[in-house]
Amino acid sequence: MPVRQAGPAEAVTPATEGPGSAADAVDAADPRTVPRALADAYRRCADLHRRHGRTYYLATRLLPAWKRPHVHALYGFARHADEIVDSLDATAPAERARRLGELSARLHAGLHGEPVDDPLLPAVLHTARVLRLDPADFTAFLCSMAMDLTVRHYADYPALLRYMEGSAAVIGTLMLPVLGPADPEAAREPARQLGLAFQLTNFLRDVAEDLARDRVYLPQEDLARFGVDEGELRAAAAAGRATPRIKRLIAYEITRARGHYAAALPGVGMLSGASRRCVRTAYLVYGAILDEIERADHDVFARRAVVPGRRRAALLARGLLGR
Repeated sequence: MPVRQAGPAEAVTPATEGPGSAADAVDAADPRTVPRALADAYRRCADLHRRHGRTYYLATRLLPAWKRPHVHALYGFARHADEIVDSLDATAPAERARRLGELSARLHAGLHGEPVDDPLLPAVLHTARVLRLDPADFTAFLCSMAMDLTVRHYADYPALLRYMEGSAAVIGTLMLPVLGPADPEAAREPARQLGLAFQLTNFLRDVAEDLARDRVYLPQEDLARFGVDEGELRAAAAAGRATPRIKRLIAYEITRARGHYAAALPGVGMLSGASRRCVRTAYLVYGAILDEIERADHDVFARRAVVPGRRRAALLARGLLGR
């Protein structure tokens, strides 16, 4: 980002040394170094990360041990909020909004130093304090989660970008203090772009899944450009086969996603050591999902695009070796 240094009245400032200092170099999930409740919260976040974010989780394993719990905390919090909004059970939208509002209230109370009773939040609050994260980034993320409760369509790409600012770009900036670039200001925009690239990749992979949640993240302007409407998308999902028009639409969106990956690439070179290997690996493996969509002739309804195990292993090796 730049990481905003919180003012003296804010409760995210108790850390007396900068992020990444020797004072931080402990395993935050180890009950021998932190209170049991905090260690348990970090373990819950790590479990969410391991079960739901395989690519991110594998890349995180490349980081030093003391950094990993902070990545788990950020992922676990984001996943928990996402589950409140996106669960496919019969929970009414009003109840989901209430739960999300309660999570937001507890988070902001904790960021201002108030005690919170929550099995997960102690981890993200501790991470926010240690890394001096900007509370505004958490607010932006929760605002985008709230949009998912009421917004079904996005008129054009700028409208979708406004949503992704909170759902994806701020995740990139929240990660910067963990990764430790030499010049955080210069690294901020590439980090945002990588968040956008990953998010758009998700949207393209999960068109059918999002339709089941009654959401369309493909901009309406783009659908109209290729003569596609929502009825055609739903029919393709039911048939398990994309039409030629939909395939052309997906190809267009892949080009847009690759633009974000290209804009993010300079940021990889701003990192060093384990951080560079971690981000490079995630960049390669996640970007390969787009390759798999292309190999399937841009048919995102025939099957969910997954990078095969052998290719994933090769990309992991590339990430580690720096090629």
